[in-house]
Amino acid sequence: MSGHAPDGAGSASKAWALHAVVILGLLSLHVLLPDYHHGIAARIMVLAVFAMGYNLLFGYTGLLSLGHAMFFAAGLYGAGLPVYHLGWSVPVAFATGIACGGLLALAVGVLALRTTGVAFMIVTMMFSQVAYLMIYWLGDWTRGDEGLTLSRSERIVELGPIFLDLTDRDTRFLLAWALFSAVLVLTVFIARSPFGRVLVAIRENEERTRMLGYNAFANKLSAVVLSGLVCAMAGAAYGLLFGYVGATFGSIQYSILPLLWVLLGGAATTLGPLIGTYFMFYIVDFTQGFLRAYMLLVGVALILLVLFFPKGILGTIRERWLKWLP
Repeated sequence: MSGHAPDGAGSASKAWALHAVVILGLLSLHVLLPDYHHGIAARIMVLAVFAMGYNLLFGYTGLLSLGHAMFFAAGLYGAGLPVYHLGWSVPVAFATGIACGGLLALAVGVLALRTTGVAFMIVTMMFSQVAYLMIYWLGDWTRGDEGLTLSRSERIVELGPIFLDLTDRDTRFLLAWALFSAVLVLTVFIARSPFGRVLVAIRENEERTRMLGYNAFANKLSAVVLSGLVCAMAGAAYGLLFGYVGATFGSIQYSILPLLWVLLGGAATTLGPLIGTYFMFYIVDFTQGFLRAYMLLVGVALILLVLFFPKGILGTIRERWLKWLP
C-alpha cells in the first residue's frame, strides 16, 4: 500500500489538478442538488473531514484505533456546550472544540503509544468508552442520549460586517465545503511532506525507521495529535452547523464508521475518505427506503466491494491503473 503518489513534476501536477477538480465539483453541487441531497452533501463533507483525520493515523501511520469517536465528541461537546450553556460566540466555541480534541489526543497518545498493534487498538477503545460514559455522568450538562439542540440565535456569527446564519442551507453548505477543502489541501501537503514520508516509513518498518535516526515515538505522537485535531474540527463543525450535540456521536459506532469509510475509499489516499463516506452514506440511505433488514444488503455490498477492490476503491484504482493518484 503506497502512502503517496510517485515523485515527479508530472505526477504532482496531475494530483493537484485532480484535487482542484474535486473541490470545484463539490462546489458546483451547491447549485445543482435539490434540497434533500444538498443537506446530505453538507453532512458528508463534514463527516469526510472526520474520515480524513482518521486516515492520517490509520492510513499513513499504520496505527489502528477504535477510539476516534472520543475526538469527534470532544470537538462536538467542546464547541456545543459553551454555546448552549455559556452563550459563547460560534468562532470561539469552534476553536475551543478543536483545542479540546487536541489536548485529549495528546493525553491519550502519550499513554496509548506505550503499546503497539492490537493492544493499541484496545487501549484507544477503552479510552473512548470512558469518554462515552463521561457524557452520561455529566448528564446535567450534556443531557445524555437526548442531547442538546442549538437554537438559531446561538448559531449566528457576527464579526464586524460579516453576518453568517448557520441555520441557512446555503451558508451551511459553503462552510462545510470550505472546511473540507482546507483539510483536503492540508492532507495533500502532509502526505507529500518529509513528515508524511516518515509516517509511511514507520507504517512499513518502524524498526528500520528508528535505525535511520528518526524518533518514531515523537512522530507517532504528532500523528495522533494531528489526527485528533482534525477529527475534533469535524465534530465542532458538525455540532455548530447542524445544531445537535448528542451522546450517539461518542459511541463505539462512530469509532468504527471512519475505519469503514477509509477502508472503502482507500487507506493512505487523500480522496479515499470522501469516496468511502459518500458510498457508505448513500448505500445505507438507499437501502433503508425499501428494506427493513437494510444492513444485510449493506453487508453484501461491502463484501462485494472488498472482493473486487481489496485496497478500497481509490487504493485499488491507484494500484492497478493510475499510479500517480495521491
